[in-house]
Amino acid sequence: MLEQFKKGLHKTREAFKGRLDNLFKGKEITPDFYEELEEVLISADVGVATSLKLIDQLREQIQEQKIKEGDAAREKLKTLLVELLQEGGGSELHFPEMPPCVYLILGVNGVGKTTTIAKMAYYYTQKNKKVLLAAGDTFRAAAIDQLSQWSIATGVDLIKHHPGGDPSAVIYDAVNAAVARKSDLLLCDTAGRLHTKSNLLDEIKKMNRTIGKVLPGAPHETLLVLDATTGHNGIAQARLFHEAIPLTGIVLTKLDGTARGGIVIAVKDMTGIPVKLVGTGEKKEDLQPFDPHAFAEALLS
Repeated sequence: MLEQFKKGLHKTREAFKGRLDNLFKGKEITPDFYEELEEVLISADVGVATSLKLIDQLREQIQEQKIKEGDAAREKLKTLLVELLQEGGGSELHFPEMPPCVYLILGVNGVGKTTTIAKMAYYYTQKNKKVLLAAGDTFRAAAIDQLSQWSIATGVDLIKHHPGGDPSAVIYDAVNAAVARKSDLLLCDTAGRLHTKSNLLDEIKKMNRTIGKVLPGAPHETLLVLDATTGHNGIAQARLFHEAIPLTGIVLTKLDGTARGGIVIAVKDMTGIPVKLVGTGEKKEDLQPFDPHAFAEALLS
């Protein structure tokens, strides 16, 4: 997993690897150290507020433990990153004891939501789970077609209606089908048209209620897909969706396409929502559970 994170964070690591080595490796802690570290973190899209928070915590530990060497400071920073990313809950996806498990997948158009659902379907079929897909984005015929193609490619069934139909009706049928077919996991796609924000959020609330009525306790995860290359716009999206229905986790796509991989840290710190999955490439295998320890090691090693 560490190697996959290193691969996914290649652009970020290349962008400031030399600066990190100059800052930490074999160096003594000087007054300029914290200012330089702030510049490095902000350049990786960690954000000003989160960067200052981490630096304050690091300064306090360095002073308390009388740390003099940069290498030891680097290890302390790794620990602080892991603690921040694990704060308020872990990154593990929830699976109920009794199937079916239902995940509601949200996200604006263009973030890679449908592709992410396909990658999730592939990931769980490789773990011998019986997966079912629901084409809940009825507003875009292309979304239904895309999910249909992925259902064939991944060998999983799909519940769909005609374009323009009621999304909640699709979800209703899909949850009932998941129960009847003894599926392990149902992945529900949704629309992502932010330009009709109020209608979109109202529809998502209705879909969420529909799932709960058919299967009490579901959805077991409500996941928001964010594009890592959009930086802090993703934080605004997370807050918007979180106000509509409580999000349980974030899926961060296209992490390999940005030199600002620190957005993972900023998203968690600014929203409080844990990152649970990350996309690190175009292949169907390039989606993996988020591991805070592996991420911190890959980022700072």
